[in-house]
Amino acid sequence: MRMRRARAWCTARGRWQFALTLAMVVVLTGACGALLMLPNVALPRIRTAQPSVAQSLGQAPAEDPRLAAVRRTLEPFGPIVADRVATGDGRESLLVGHSGQRVEMDILRSELAPATAAITELWGPGWAQSALVVVASNPSEFAALVRAGSIMPSEVAAVSVADPFARGTQPTGQRVVFSPDAGRRLSPDELRTLLRHELTHVATRADTVDGAPQWMLEGFAEYAAHRAQNHRFADIAPTVYARTRVGDLPTELPADPDFTGARAATTYETAWSVCAFVADRYDEAHLVELYRRIAAGKQDSVSEDRILREVLGTDRSGFVAGWREWLSARTA
Repeated sequence: MRMRRARAWCTARGRWQFALTLAMVVVLTGACGALLMLPNVALPRIRTAQPSVAQSLGQAPAEDPRLAAVRRTLEPFGPIVADRVATGDGRESLLVGHSGQRVEMDILRSELAPATAAITELWGPGWAQSALVVVASNPSEFAALVRAGSIMPSEVAAVSVADPFARGTQPTGQRVVFSPDAGRRLSPDELRTLLRHELTHVATRADTVDGAPQWMLEGFAEYAAHRAQNHRFADIAPTVYARTRVGDLPTELPADPDFTGARAATTYETAWSVCAFVADRYDEAHLVELYRRIAAGKQDSVSEDRILREVLGTDRSGFVAGWREWLSARTA
C-alpha cells in the first residue's frame, strides 16, 4: 500500500521533477563532504605529479633562484633539464638546458669543476667559483637568454652576460649561454675551452669596466682558456703563427673594432698572444695585476703607457717591441 501511494505521489503532475532535484542535491552534498574530508597532503601530491623541471637526485630544485632567472625564457621551448654540479669548497654550479642538448650538457658538466679550479688558480679565490650555464635549443631562445635585440650572429658560439651593476658592487644575473649549434660546430675539447673562456669573464667581471680595452679583456680570457692544457701555439693561434713565420708581425695592440667582423678570429688570436707573452716574459701574477689595472676603466695610449710602466716597468712602445720579439722566438 505504501509503495503504491509513493508511486502515485511521484507520478502526479510536477512531483517527479521535485524528487529528482532532491536526489541530485543529496548526491552533490555527499560528494563535497567527501572532498573536504581528504587529507591535506592529497592536493599538493596531485600538483607535483606533473613537474616541468626534472627533480631527480643531483638536479636543481625548481625554487633555485638561478633557475628562476631563466625559467620564463626556457619553458616555452620545452621541458627543462637542470643539474647541480659540484665545483669545490661546497659550491655548486647550475647547468640548464633541454633534453635535446644532453650531449653538450654532459661535456660541460664534466668540465665545470676543473675549469672553475683552473680559473681560481690563475685569478684567485675572490669570485663566486660557481656559475649558471645554459645551453639554448634554438636561435630565438639564445637571443632571449643573452638579452639580444635580434638573432645572434651565426659565428657566436657562447656569450656571458650580467645585470647592470655599480662600480664596487658584485655583479648579479650572471650566466654563460651556449648557442644551439655549439655542440655541432665545436669538438669536445673546443667546447671545454670555450667554457673556460666565458667563465673567466664571470670571474673577472666585478673588476671589469665596460669600455675597457678588448685586447686585455679577451686576451686574458683566451689565455685562461688555454692555460695548462698542452695546446700548441700553432693550434691556439694558427693565423698569427703562419704570419709570424713569414715575418708578418703585428705592429700595434689589437683595436676594439677588430674583435667583430671578418678580422675577429685573428684578433682574438693576437690578443691571446699578448697575454701569453706577459705571462711568459714576466709571470702570471704580473698578468693578473695588468688585467686589474687595464680593465678598471676606459684607456687611451697615454693611460696604457702609464699602467705598463707601473706594472711591467716598460712603456707602450717597449712593450710592443718585446711582444714582437717573443712572437718571433716562438715561431723560429
